[in-house]
Amino acid sequence: MNRDLYLDHFINLALEEDIGDGDHTSLACVPPEQKGTARLIAKQEGVLAGVDITSRIFEKVDKQLKLTYYLEDGTYVYKGNTVFEISGKALSILKLERLILNIMQRMSGIATQTFEYVSALKGYNTEILDTRKTTPGMRYLEKEAVSIGGGVNHRMGLYDMILIKDNHIKFAGGITNALKSTQKYLQNNNINLKVEIEAHTLEDIETILEIGGVDIILLDNFSVNKTKKAVELVNGTYKLESSGTITISNIKEYAACGVDFISIGALTHQIKSLDMSLKAIL
Repeated sequence: MNRDLYLDHFINLALEEDIGDGDHTSLACVPPEQKGTARLIAKQEGVLAGVDITSRIFEKVDKQLKLTYYLEDGTYVYKGNTVFEISGKALSILKLERLILNIMQRMSGIATQTFEYVSALKGYNTEILDTRKTTPGMRYLEKEAVSIGGGVNHRMGLYDMILIKDNHIKFAGGITNALKSTQKYLQNNNINLKVEIEAHTLEDIETILEIGGVDIILLDNFSVNKTKKAVELVNGTYKLESSGTITISNIKEYAACGVDFISIGALTHQIKSLDMSLKAIL
């Protein structure tokens, strides 16, 4: 996905959604010649994300706006920290206030939660992965926030990796059929993609090992003890990813089993936005 094209498209849609035929509140009570300054202030501590996007948004609406940045993406902020200051036409600042806050607060919330999971695994060789459980239309931004928080983007969509899950296996008629059909599909279409397949039992893993041709085995809803057995069974032949029923309280137990990845859907679909405010100063 081309980042520039995506951002231009996203910003255009977001502005159209919010502004419509005009910011009538601001137009009604603020003189068109009024100039002003506003500061984006953190009201909670956490990991900052979305700063890089803001300059693009401001420029899209008013190239005359002057931005002064004090903090950058990935910075750990505290209550009261000023992230940036924006000066120029008051109508332009008001027009963008909510869009900027929505993006910055949500991305920073995702980055903060990702940072907590990554920090919990300090000392282990296990990476934290995100999933496709994202807000429609905001996936690129939310996955960028995961990266800023120290996590790893798993796949952007259905097009950049083969991930054979339980429903694929059922519709294909079993693991054997699913894997063999996948290998044939990739070969016939001259497509080079990583292949991951979901396993629910140790017997599933044995079948996968017998057929081969995968890069990662996804251990879905395995207990800690069952995960240990899976790691021993695979013995480094393929990468292993754990997923399901994993929380911040038990994540170390899974990492200690020796899995390569732990995917956390909650990084992007169960997050609390980081509180911020854009305050006008005169």
